Amino acid sequence: MPMTTPTPTTSPATMTDAPSAPVRARMVELLFRRAMGSLPVRVAFPGGERIGRGGTDSPVMRIVRPAAFFSRLAVVGPVGFGESYMAGDWTSTDPAGLLTPVAARLTRPARRPATAFRRWADQTRPDAERNTLEGARSNIRRHYDLSNEFFALFLDRSMTYSCALFGPGDDLHTAQLRKIDRVLDLAGVGPGTRMLEIGTGWGALAVRAGQRGAEVTTLTLSPSQRDLARARIAEAGLADRVTVLLRDYREAEGAYDAIVSVEMLEAVGAEYWPAYFAVLDRLLAPGGQVALQTITMPHDRMLATKDVRTWIQKYVFPGGQIPSLRALEEALAPTSLRVGGRHRMGDHYARTLAEWRSRFLSRDSRDEVASIGFPQVFPRLWDFYLAYSEAGFRSGYLDLWQLRLIR
Repeated sequence: MPMTTPTPTTSPATMTDAPSAPVRARMVELLFRRAMGSLPVRVAFPGGERIGRGGTDSPVMRIVRPAAFFSRLAVVGPVGFGESYMAGDWTSTDPAGLLTPVAARLTRPARRPATAFRRWADQTRPDAERNTLEGARSNIRRHYDLSNEFFALFLDRSMTYSCALFGPGDDLHTAQLRKIDRVLDLAGVGPGTRMLEIGTGWGALAVRAGQRGAEVTTLTLSPSQRDLARARIAEAGLADRVTVLLRDYREAEGAYDAIVSVEMLEAVGAEYWPAYFAVLDRLLAPGGQVALQTITMPHDRMLATKDVRTWIQKYVFPGGQIPSLRALEEALAPTSLRVGGRHRMGDHYARTLAEWRSRFLSRDSRDEVASIGFPQVFPRLWDFYLAYSEAGFRSGYLDLWQLRLIR
């Protein structure tokens, strides 16, 4: 099935010439050289020039078209770094390794010139991507309705698109089931449990809960996910126990003994975090429990970027926003819910993303993606997304938590 919503029509790979801003480009080049020159990487320019403090075994960034690269950064801002990779202005055989020390640098206070540049160059979030009822539907479908066949290129056979929990000797599939079981255990899901899942994915968690004997209602905004999840639930013989609804969490009704939501909070947006937790509070039956799995980032960085449109938001997750633990606790404060237990899993996400990227690149992905109906630039876009995300977790800039909420 072809993708339902194409990538932005102004794809950087279709630009013959990068935008021109020679004075700003020179300023950006000076900042870039200063920043990268102090990191344990190597940057190779055409003609043989090298900068960076990395040794011979360090990741290498090869700048193919310096003028285009610096001009794009000067005009587009930090989003241009990923766009330049998509366009082929620079490349690397180990982008995750290269980006890890870059991400680690973001955890430290920025120097004054870099801070001033970011304030001037950062893009603001478009109003069209706010997570209103209609906006959330549009944002979710732009990502999750790319096509089920595409996601099957790199996910395990459970089609689980979230962090796995690896035990000794686990392959990706086993680790994904281990993660699902721990989420269900956190929420106390067993025979007869009335369970609500916010964010169906392709149905793996709902199937597992149904196999435990729970009565499951699961919500998604993606028609593609709904259709495949229903088919997989029926194949598992659980259609009488698991109901998949195309519905926003704000429209949910009923009372549930357990509510689970895995990596859906990142799609809610800071503006709606209080509403999200108010809904959980309203739907949770007396004595019930909530299990959440969510990506987090440092609170100061969250505040610094809360109004900024990043490359990930522009090309991968429109409307997405990663919370901090402190922000979640503040959003929880007006409700009767409190954090009653937590498990940290950031290192498992770095491994999960590395597995996904390896699977994606092990195939002739360009031909596979082209046959599904994607533009030629899409493999480089997805390669950068997976490497960029892996670097975030490897550096500690991003983390992942499983949280149990109780009254």
